[in-house]
Amino acid sequence: MKRSSYNIPEDNKYYLFFGNLANPLRIEIITCLKEKDMNVGEISKKIGVEQSKLSHALSNLRECNIVNVKQKGKERVYSLNRKTILPMLKIIDNHAQINCKGNCAICKIKH
Repeated sequence: MKRSSYNIPEDNKYYLFFGNLANPLRIEIITCLKEKDMNVGEISKKIGVEQSKLSHALSNLRECNIVNVKQKGKERVYSLNRKTILPMLKIIDNHAQINCKGNCAICKIKH
């Protein structure tokens, strides 16, 4: 993970967690998996990214337990961590709906 110019210790849990999320491809994966559990082929088709690129991003998300994987026959099905990540996404959605009053970039996105 690329470090910023700030003196943030590499073992800082917030830096590691949010740094893992501060990637457009990983955010797209999370958004897809928020809708439903999917295999790599389904994710690839939905967001238009080749499977090899997705596999690397999914590996990073799995390392932080943001995404879980289950083997179903020959395919691997990915899902969001329902215990921690889904509730956090709901909090973010709620925060944006209640607190963003047109002054931030997130407000430009329809709620």
